[in-house]
Amino acid sequence: MCGIAGVFHHQTERDIDPQTLVNMAAIMHHRGPDGFGYKIQPERGVGFSHARLSIIDLDENRGRQPFMSADKRLMLTHNGEFYDFKRIRADLTARGANFNSKSDSEIVLHLFERYGLEETLKELRGEFAFGLFDAEDDSLYLVRDRFGIKPLYWTETEHGVVFGSELKVLFAHPDVKRQFSAEGLYHQLIQVMVPGSTAFEGINQVQPGYVVKLQRKNGKVVASEHKYWDVDFPPEHSYPGADVDEEEYIEGVRAKLLEAVQHRMTADVPVGCYLSGGIDSCSILGLASASTQTSVKAFTIGFDSDDYDETPIAKEMAEATNADHHIMRLNANDLYDHFVKTLWHTERTIYNTLGVAKYLMSQQVHEAGYKVVMTGEGSDELFAGYPAFRKDMFLHGLDHLPEVERVEWQELLEKNNALFKGAMLAREEFVSDAFNKKMGFTPSCVQPWLSCSSVALPLMSAEKRQQVEHYDPSEAIADTLDETMLEGRHPLDRAQYVWIKTMLEGQILTWGGDRVDMANSMEARPAFLDHHLAEYAFTVPPHLRIKGNKEKYVLREAMKGLLPETLYKREKFAFMAPPAHTDPEKWKAVEKLAEQFLSKDAVESAGLLDYDEVVRTFERHQDENVPNEERVQLDAVINHMLGVQVLHHHFVATDVPQQAAQRAKELGWTA
Repeated sequence: MCGIAGVFHHQTERDIDPQTLVNMAAIMHHRGPDGFGYKIQPERGVGFSHARLSIIDLDENRGRQPFMSADKRLMLTHNGEFYDFKRIRADLTARGANFNSKSDSEIVLHLFERYGLEETLKELRGEFAFGLFDAEDDSLYLVRDRFGIKPLYWTETEHGVVFGSELKVLFAHPDVKRQFSAEGLYHQLIQVMVPGSTAFEGINQVQPGYVVKLQRKNGKVVASEHKYWDVDFPPEHSYPGADVDEEEYIEGVRAKLLEAVQHRMTADVPVGCYLSGGIDSCSILGLASASTQTSVKAFTIGFDSDDYDETPIAKEMAEATNADHHIMRLNANDLYDHFVKTLWHTERTIYNTLGVAKYLMSQQVHEAGYKVVMTGEGSDELFAGYPAFRKDMFLHGLDHLPEVERVEWQELLEKNNALFKGAMLAREEFVSDAFNKKMGFTPSCVQPWLSCSSVALPLMSAEKRQQVEHYDPSEAIADTLDETMLEGRHPLDRAQYVWIKTMLEGQILTWGGDRVDMANSMEARPAFLDHHLAEYAFTVPPHLRIKGNKEKYVLREAMKGLLPETLYKREKFAFMAPPAHTDPEKWKAVEKLAEQFLSKDAVESAGLLDYDEVVRTFERHQDENVPNEERVQLDAVINHMLGVQVLHHHFVATDVPQQAAQRAKELGWTA
């Protein structure tokens, strides 16, 4: 698990500065503190660099990237893990391949030269992002894993293409412009982003399950992209009926999850587990503990609010598995004190300080001497765990139920999730014409954020607001969704598809995953996002994902034998940090940050926000007559306002190329 970077020029004869490549690696030293490498092919106008976190093949020299094929045709820089690589390597060796390392990364070179890219991708299992240069067709391939667990950004400059694992890696190159786009700013303020986009002008993401091909033609790099994998639920009519044998699916989920967990325990260093009080992480810990002869280290975040704290159930699970349990307790000051630093890593705004909490947890994991943990991300996406999914099931997927029964279930759902109304659930229904046209309804999972549009738009500066005068953020998002993956699907499948394509990749796997974990050189492995498990989960009938008003039914039953009874019976509890308005100390910390980043001078200097509207938003938040769910929403909006100002400070006002050069000098990383 590492960091990657590269440059691909329009003109093959144009020189690439090796120290710039090294600086790009140095600014993401946190992703790979165990060493760096770079390679330039001057006659081909291409250069890669790499910052390494040693997890597979700890030999510093043997595992150093970029890798080159024996005939110099292929050059690779890779971030991530390929599971089952030992079997693949053994098979390739039997067919005559000669490996120079024990690294899982090297299998890409040998697979590609024998079978081509499409067949190679079918063999790759895990979380990954890589750049692969093929001299034969003078092309650079940028490839990202199926769910977007690992990040990968790219941009076009005057002289060619620059790519890397983080935005700051691109910004470390002096040719890359650093400025907010009006649309990007808008989406930062409402939380949900357009897939493939960023907050910054001209900076793109490789989408999950996509390949971006950059090929030189007549002295110019030409970009194209294609999708190699998608979230493909079966047609609604193909699901079995209510008399289906549940046990078949329960056994199937259990077997696939166990296989995924065991693959992710492969490492040349110890593997721990994140542990909350939810079914997901408890299942991972239970299976991991049963699969090893030693005690598993488990890490838990505890909050100083009983309403949000899950440590009692986590303790119960740790005791049941004899885990070596580490609990990190956080109070109000811990979170906002580290808000600014966390955003340097997330490179996007966050609506809730859970991202800060996870940043602090990864710090403690690192200090405990661990580089790898397994996590429970992805379970809610596969097995319909979020309250928004149940709401859509009640509204659109249970036509056979009497209306009175559906209303009762929905009222119970709203009551049990009152804490999260305004964040995980919308305050009131928000209808998007674009979503309705695309998929028949507006998914409940995006309504809380799309409904922030009316608050966010006035917050933008007059200049930025004018640029998005005729822009519909919901239409921009809906336009990216593949209609063939929605047509003829069950309403629950459609809702899950939208969440996976938007909030999973843009939030959970970003500021709740890779970016805050790798901030402290710590690799997170979400076993539920193993694509073999996911493809099986897609076949589970909707009424076994949500049975009655019980979410994740098939997973509960599959894991029943290892879950504490309290947890087995409990309704899904959204894992988030207490919002600012719930704690006077926390609100003081927000105000302190606002003095620095949302002052009149700071706002007008950045040119992103309207200062008068910023003041009005704070006044509204403090109005005692404002209902709780609106205050929850305003908490999120204020975090986003702070966020865009902090991002401007980090990446626009700061000379990032100089910062990267200084970091390389401090590390002694020289070309």
